[in-house]
Formats: sequence, C-alpha cells, structure tokens
Amino acid sequence: CVKAAKEHIIPGDLNKILENKVMETVLDLYHVKVSVLEMTCSGDADSEGIVSKSVSSHSDLIPGVYEGGLKIWECTFDLMDYFSEAEIQFTNKTVLDLGCGAGLLGIVALKGKAERVHFQDYNSTVIEEITLPNVVANCVNEGISGKDRKTSKPPAKRPKKAEGSPDVLTKCRFFSGEWSEVTQLLLSSNKPFSKYDIILTSETIYNPDYYSALHDALAQLLDKNGHVYLASKVHYFGVGGGIYLFQKFIEERNVFRTSIIKTIDQGLQRCIMEMAFKDS
Repeated sequence: CVKAAKEHIIPGDLNKILENKVMETVLDLYHVKVSVLEMTCSGDADSEGIVSKSVSSHSDLIPGVYEGGLKIWECTFDLMDYFSEAEIQFTNKTVLDLGCGAGLLGIVALKGKAERVHFQDYNSTVIEEITLPNVVANCVNEGISGKDRKTSKPPAKRPKKAEGSPDVLTKCRFFSGEWSEVTQLLLSSNKPFSKYDIILTSETIYNPDYYSALHDALAQLLDKNGHVYLASKVHYFGVGGGIYLFQKFIEERNVFRTSIIKTIDQGLQRCIMEMAFKDS
C-alpha cells in the first residue's frame, strides 16, 4: 500500500511546536533530541506508531512503515560540508529537501536566504515531531539571550517560547507521504507551484525498489535548469542499494546527466552526486 500524501499545516501558536522538546546541537544547528522524543512520544503524538515500532524492533528502517527519518544519517553532514566548500548559493532559490528527516539540509538553505524551502518525509510523525520543531528552533527562534550566546556551548534546551519573526515560515511547506503521491499533490494543487531550482536529498537510495519513484519525482519536480545534490553511501549492505547502482538506473532512463562531485573515504565510502537534465 502506498502512503498517501499530506500537507502539514503550520500551527498558529509556534510555542506549541517546541513544547516538551529537548534540543541538542550539531554544527551550530539545533535538532530535537530523539532519545527524549522516544520516551515522550506516545499515543496521539505518534499516530503512525513509528517511534515505538522503531524502538521495539531496534531498527532504523521498517520498509513501507518507517523510513529512517528519526535519525540524522552521516551523508547529511557530507552534503552540508560540500555546500560550504563549493560555496553553493541558495539566495532566491526554490529548494526541496526530499526525504528530509531532521530537515537540516533545508534549514541550511533557509539560512542561506532561499526564497522557498519545502520539506518532505515519508512519515508524518517525523514532519510534526522533528522537522517542523527544528525549523522553528533554528529559523524563527533566534531568541537566545545574550548570556547564553557568550558561553561556548549552546544551551541543551531551547527557550520555551518561539521568539523572533515567524516570517521565515511563510517560505516553508511541509509534506509527508510516498514520493509519487507527494509529487501528484504538488502538481495538482490549487496553490501556485513552480518547480525547484535545487533538490537536496541524502541517504534516500538505499533500497533499489524505490528508484523508479525517486527518479520520477526528481524528473517531475526539478526546474528545467535545476540541480539535484544527492549524498549516499557507495553501498548499503543488507538492502542492496548504492550510488553506482542508482547511477546506472539513471543512465538507463536517459533523462538526467550525473557526475560524482565528491568522494569521502573515511569509514564506509560515501559520495555526493550532482544531477541535471540532459538537455539543460
């Protein structure tokens, strides 16, 4: 069964989004502390039941049920490093963070003055309990008091109140559901929709069964002169996907050209791939 797409409405009271959330930091960005979420997120807060299923099965992946969005995967950091090394410009761009999880890639684009940033994850719980709070904590809630700022370590817990301007949220939309369903929702919506200049995606090609849906989403949602930045491990043991397998799949479809723009050799070998339309 295919997970239906849903757009998540941003609550009027932003303080509600940060309620009971404990934050930690990585690379100067705030993100929800998942170990606390696992203890507090039960019942209505997680209508999909993915938190308890992930905890009880000790699994970061339950195909078709939970697709890994509670965890920040290492290729996300590779892509963030690459943005600063290559000086990727987000100013005035429309950006999609596809398979966003914590949403850190989209948050970097927002902080880089992107015109619009949309976030998509397979699981609605991930969007509501992690992505949206992270966007609010990093982009709306710049209200850390001066005394906290001076200490070298940011506070572990975010202020309870969302201070600062919520204007940045007018640039954002949040979606959950399977890629083909989200694509259909965007393209058939009454809301004005223009295709994305940049699509960012990290660790989304672990399962070859999803390649067709991912390829079609990229082909339908990317602007004709747009670019995809995709970060991945060279091979995913156990599920069988990987960068070269996906690259071969793309070549056979003959829609995109691809280039491996960075290889990271520490630990499991990882790559960053850039994609653009062949006729662009």
